[in-house]
Amino acid sequence: MKIAIATEDGRTVSRHFGRAPYYAVLTVEDGAVVARELRPKFSPHMAGGEPESHGGSGPHGTDPASQARHDQMAGAVADCAAMIAGGMGQGAYDRFAALGVRPVVTDLADVDAAALAFARGELADRVELLH
Repeated sequence: MKIAIATEDGRTVSRHFGRAPYYAVLTVEDGAVVARELRPKFSPHMAGGEPESHGGSGPHGTDPASQARHDQMAGAVADCAAMIAGGMGQGAYDRFAALGVRPVVTDLADVDAAALAFARGELADRVELLH
């Protein structure tokens, strides 16, 4: 199972999905990490673009421009079962789910610990960390 984790350094779970420049993609089999790679992640914050809109009257990141950015971000990990972050907007969370990559928000800091907990079915989805 491949699991993507938003990260700045490949070792820690990013607390801000939109600002993370990478995905750590870990392949977990039989309870162990058997492969890992670091993939670039599009970030409007890093690319000099405009940060996500709050969508006017809707939740954060639900406007059409934000959804297009979320599609671009999700495309890099379309082969993964899940995408884990330490915090993210409701729009990104909903878009990843709609695209078939399960979003999970966690308070765990370690990339490996988060991936292994997800693979065991023990990673709590901390939706209260959405904004």
